[in-house]
Amino acid sequence: MIEFQHVNFAYEPGRPVIADLSFRIEDGEAVGLIGANGAGKSTVMKLLLGLLQGEGKILVDGRPVNRDSLGEIRRKLGFVLQNSDNQMFMPTVYEDMMFAPLNYGLSREEAERRVDGVLERLGLTELKHRHNHRISGGEKRMAAIATILAMEPEAVLMDEPTSALDPYNRRIVINTIRSLPQTKLITSHDLDMILDTCQRVILMSKGEIVADGPAGVILRDRALLEAQRMELPLSLSGGQAGR
Repeated sequence: MIEFQHVNFAYEPGRPVIADLSFRIEDGEAVGLIGANGAGKSTVMKLLLGLLQGEGKILVDGRPVNRDSLGEIRRKLGFVLQNSDNQMFMPTVYEDMMFAPLNYGLSREEAERRVDGVLERLGLTELKHRHNHRISGGEKRMAAIATILAMEPEAVLMDEPTSALDPYNRRIVINTIRSLPQTKLITSHDLDMILDTCQRVILMSKGEIVADGPAGVILRDRALLEAQRMELPLSLSGGQAGR
């Protein structure tokens, strides 16, 4: 579904942020992209969405990401931003969810059926006509996910989906992520959430991959995580794991 082939990128000449990066994500996989601040995670997302142009090749569903393919690529990828306020720009949840389907050429009736179906599936029908500035942070995060799902993307990208949420809303978001059938690529410092939602983890440092494997193996490796200025998930700390 997603493939990076020897990708390089630098914001400034001679100071690479991404260095010879290669990985492949299969259709239906749930992958956590982790690393300390500055590891290059956000840059990977921007390269995948075509917001940045690097060297090497990036493929989505076999199609190279380039200027000519961006429209088609972005229909396949739904991106949930870390700050929902930057994503929800219409007055109500309903208008936000209708925006992309209508711009993709669906009739209003078809778009509304899609919106109602997503809201019902996520248990959010009461948010449909609520104003975005009058819903809580947790409700807004769920509404942002619903907005992306209304696009019916083939893959969902998420940047810190549980940041700044209280425990109750965090659990709702985690359960929602786990229920999504799409291919998922999630960046987060919340390693417990990654352990709960992802089958595989890619650990980055200074623009390179230092580990790539089953989430349950990498996230239990205390020495590996601490070498990258990270700590075991809280659920695994206290002598339950590590080398």
